[in-house]
Amino acid sequence: MTTSASAYHASDGAAYQIFLGRWTELLAPAFLNFARISSDGDALDVGCGTGSLASAIARPSPDRRVIGVDVADAYLNYARARHALPNLDFRLGDAGQLPFAEGAFAASLCQLVLTFVADPQQVAAEMVRVTRPGGVVASAVWDFCGGLVYQRILWDTAAALDPQAGRTRDRLFSNPLSTPDGLKDLWQAAGLTDIEVGSLTIRMNYANFDDYWQPLLGGQGPVGTFAAGLPEVARRQLQSAVRAAFLSGRADGPRSLAATAWAVRGVVDQPT
Repeated sequence: MTTSASAYHASDGAAYQIFLGRWTELLAPAFLNFARISSDGDALDVGCGTGSLASAIARPSPDRRVIGVDVADAYLNYARARHALPNLDFRLGDAGQLPFAEGAFAASLCQLVLTFVADPQQVAAEMVRVTRPGGVVASAVWDFCGGLVYQRILWDTAAALDPQAGRTRDRLFSNPLSTPDGLKDLWQAAGLTDIEVGSLTIRMNYANFDDYWQPLLGGQGPVGTFAAGLPEVARRQLQSAVRAAFLSGRADGPRSLAATAWAVRGVVDQPT
């Protein structure tokens, strides 16, 4: 995650990897195809987490330097161990105060970040500042309300059991940046040009219900914080109800759940 004021609880890189990192590795190539960054110049991954996007940029381009920045030491340590590439560097840093010079990068990107920072306008402004004229600034965020089946199963079930869970769901799902118009407006306010918005879909393939449920209990992000805060009786009740929704009348076993993100790209204006 990205800033000290982030709403995302990030304490365990291995737990995040099994919860979400395995899916960000699938999303990263689709996001890069959408972003269409130049083939030369350094690239920045803002809120790099366990390194999925930064690695996807660096691996096929050994002559390009890629830097991933995150505020969570636990995630950075995991990323360094998992993605040891000579052209890839992971650094501790705040997305709202990026420690780089103006125009230092050919592209600045962030994946599944902006809905969890306290000041997305500041983060967008910083990404623009450190990107050279003509460079690409791009972001992808989950379509919580309409495109994230694995979280809808959990939150809608929890909301039926507890109105407080429904209020938590509504705060998360109603974030204006999890809509195409919200992202476009943010990029326009940041002064970017040639703005494009698109939709990216991957499949989350679970071996069985346990493969779906156990990663939710790892304490990472809003889901982990919510689950960890439940009393044991309430957690078992939720598990039983979510299991019924996951199975939907079929035997336990493999499930493939769609996950869709909205993506936005823009170009840093050339000086006149």
